[in-house]
Amino acid sequence: MITLTHVYVLAGLMFAAFAVLTVLDRAHPRRFGTAAFWALLAVSFLFGSWLSDLMNGVLVLLLALLAGFRLLGQSSPPTTSAQERLESAERRGDALFLPALIIPAVALIGVLVLEKTPLFGEEQPTIIALALGVVIALIAAMAWLRPRPITPLQEGRRLMDAVGWAGILPQTLAALGAVFALAGLGDQVGALLTTYLPLDLRLMAVIAYCVGMAAFTFVMGNAFAAFPVMTAAVGLPIVILQFGGNPAVVCAIGMLAGFCGTLTTPMAANFNVVPAALLDLPDRDKPFNGVIRAQLPTAGMILIANICLMYFLAF
Repeated sequence: MITLTHVYVLAGLMFAAFAVLTVLDRAHPRRFGTAAFWALLAVSFLFGSWLSDLMNGVLVLLLALLAGFRLLGQSSPPTTSAQERLESAERRGDALFLPALIIPAVALIGVLVLEKTPLFGEEQPTIIALALGVVIALIAAMAWLRPRPITPLQEGRRLMDAVGWAGILPQTLAALGAVFALAGLGDQVGALLTTYLPLDLRLMAVIAYCVGMAAFTFVMGNAFAAFPVMTAAVGLPIVILQFGGNPAVVCAIGMLAGFCGTLTTPMAANFNVVPAALLDLPDRDKPFNGVIRAQLPTAGMILIANICLMYFLAF
């Protein structure tokens, strides 16, 4: 049986390999700081379940210090030359996307079919199916393209170095959302909204939940961080319990409303700031760069659509 623990071990081993390769890379501008960052992340994935809350907190603080003091750098491992990549792309064309498409295909099959078999554990089957898709896609790509065995790790290291600390931002912000929920922030936000908004109207409750999800995501940078706060404040006590909303529909559309905030905020650095830097956009240093400005109209339309969908489908 494949469980979530196997996924953590797989991720931990990958980050451990990144750390070792970085230490051995003498051309890396900040190899020791970067290696320490990936090594600490590997320890978190491999041993986090056995470490105390205090030790896990220390790991997070050390990661923040390494990133805050700019001790991370970007690598450029020599895997293939630009000419070799160009020739490979011209020879294989759009078929190069097939390994990437294996990942969502396996994830979908895993959730719809394999979840009902003894193959998957009961905890987080979607994440397990996604990890299984990555492994199958990697095996298929290795068999087809036949690169050197070390190439996937070197290219993965190069990509993660390019993203840097923002690569773990979703995980960190999701944990922050859980902390906020345990601290009772959702109850306080719910009391505040109930005081100033007519939440005894179903439409107003739906608007408050969806717009609140987008707003909290804008501030926190991640819908997973906003979800426990706004669901505890409005989604569960009012939209679901008071008005009888379908929990699955309310929560699913609520998350989609939160992602509208992701499209509009520089706090979602891994989505909106890193691509601007990688694409070398002329306004990449501005908080609201070209990526965010291009996404604003779409975010607004999708948010309105989500409000309508929740209002008409959840009750």
